[in-house]
Amino acid sequence: MTLIVHHLGISQSERVVWLCEELGVDYELKKYTRSPLLAPPEFKALHPLGSAPVIEDGHVKLAESGACVEYIAQIYGKGRFIIAPGHKDYAEYLYWFHFANASFQSALMRDLAVRSLGLGATGDGTGRSGEISKRFKTKFSSMLTMMNDRLAKVPWLAGEQFTTADIMLVCCLTTMRCFNPYDLGEYENILAYLARVSARDGYRRAMQKGDPELDITLLVSATSPSWPSA
Repeated sequence: MTLIVHHLGISQSERVVWLCEELGVDYELKKYTRSPLLAPPEFKALHPLGSAPVIEDGHVKLAESGACVEYIAQIYGKGRFIIAPGHKDYAEYLYWFHFANASFQSALMRDLAVRSLGLGATGDGTGRSGEISKRFKTKFSSMLTMMNDRLAKVPWLAGEQFTTADIMLVCCLTTMRCFNPYDLGEYENILAYLARVSARDGYRRAMQKGDPELDITLLVSATSPSWPSA
């Protein structure tokens, strides 16, 4: 059986495509285009929540990007790009792998929802909406500073090794900024990290196959990339 990766364009499912390219996995890529921003009906039919990514491996059908990444790394990669218990960087690996979705991406999505409802700061930034926006900005800046400080000490989030923790987090620093723009100009270590990512053959192949409309140079720059034109 060939592993099938159902990839929704310009989404977190790029993580799975990237991992497959890094591992050199033989897989079938099925791409879906947003209509216009939401998943099309044929993608929603794959999973009750209609969320990307979805992978199929024989009788296995799995969603949730973290679960898909772990499954492929364990089953197809035999633990490659995973740090095992007993290694000195095991705790760091666990933290950054789960930080990506549990803290960082969830913060981005909450902020996007708040702003979509018109609850962001307006005028002089006072009042309830201003307080919500101020609180988010403070917390989010703390997250970026924490990442920047970490990357001043090590080349990759878990330490000296590139791991699936990097695969989980990078799209929040790149592709997700098409949805929720933010600037990275103050964070030189994050920008240097993204430059290392963009130099990886696996990342470049994955983005070319999965999201060729996205310019890698813009994705890893300090300013947010704009939504690609149709």
